[in-house]
Amino acid sequence: MRYADPSANRDLLGNRTLLFIFICAFALVTLLQQILYGRNYIKRYFEFYEGPFEYNSTRCLELRHEILEVKVLSMVKQSELFDRWKSLQMCKWAMNISEANQFKSTLSRCCNAPAFLFTTQKNTPLGTKLKYEVDTSGIYHINQEIFRMFPKDMPYYRSQFKKCAVVGNGGILKNSRCGREINSADFVFRCNLPPISEKYTMDVGVKTDVVTVNPSIITERFHKLEKWRRPFYRVLQVYENASVLLPAFYNTRNTDVSIRVKYVLDDFESPQAVYYFHPQYLLNVSRYWLSLGVRAKRISTGLILATAALELCEEVHLFGFWAFPMNPSGLYITHHYYDNVKPRPGFHAMPSEIFNFLHLHSRGILRVHTGTCSCC
Repeated sequence: MRYADPSANRDLLGNRTLLFIFICAFALVTLLQQILYGRNYIKRYFEFYEGPFEYNSTRCLELRHEILEVKVLSMVKQSELFDRWKSLQMCKWAMNISEANQFKSTLSRCCNAPAFLFTTQKNTPLGTKLKYEVDTSGIYHINQEIFRMFPKDMPYYRSQFKKCAVVGNGGILKNSRCGREINSADFVFRCNLPPISEKYTMDVGVKTDVVTVNPSIITERFHKLEKWRRPFYRVLQVYENASVLLPAFYNTRNTDVSIRVKYVLDDFESPQAVYYFHPQYLLNVSRYWLSLGVRAKRISTGLILATAALELCEEVHLFGFWAFPMNPSGLYITHHYYDNVKPRPGFHAMPSEIFNFLHLHSRGILRVHTGTCSCC
């Protein structure tokens, strides 16, 4: 018969007790860090409310102010900016009509998308010596053949569309379930031939009215359209009757390959229109955002489209715009919703662009969607 230890079932400062003490100490230290080091402990308390709170409620005014008081991105840690933005999500968004109209008036004076977004026969007459946006020493002589490719005038006018969606390609769109909300917009812009197959429809939708094409995509994926052209044509058919928009006069390398897109669609008797950014519009938009602190070799296509949308649409919603490796909750995300290929470093200033968008959202000028959608 073995001897039974009477203390065998007791936990006299044993493993369980020590574990409990450790958990309590860890929780206390974490709480003190939240309070002492400005991690917005009070804000997190508000996150337990069901909400959302009204746009002009006292709490929401405070939260918007906390975004707007950050004048430059370097003023706060990235995690602090995420906390402020995440807290703001408990507030309903509403357009501030006076702020929006004032901002659109500024864009009208500097850029004027309804007159100069595309190169047209009206703003670029036959015989014009058109200066490139970047290769300023280069000039393209507008001859009869090219002139006939231009629309007579801009096909869109100021505030023509009630609600527009500008869809970026950021990984923030993955699992967002924003497809239905994007499809419900009156007009949808997309950037650089993004995939919208059934695999992605739930998150990104399918509706497309304008899709941009970076000439580098044509060069790398479709051999400058110098060989087989049908694969490129089939890719464009995914977007049905969406207009195709290219920066043909950004630099001299872009021109020939951009013009070939028009030839391809004509050869296949496609009804899709082909438009070219006006180089002066691109230059003016770049200068405008430079004045607001966006310093880059080139601003992104998404920023260009969002700027144009603010003039062409009454209300602008941005989807897929996020320039950080983590979402606002601190979870790592892929760079694009369809892959994790990083861009060339130093070319765009994406964090600065997104920072400006967050300010515009907080001012009620446009809405930035970074969470899960619950449309319709």
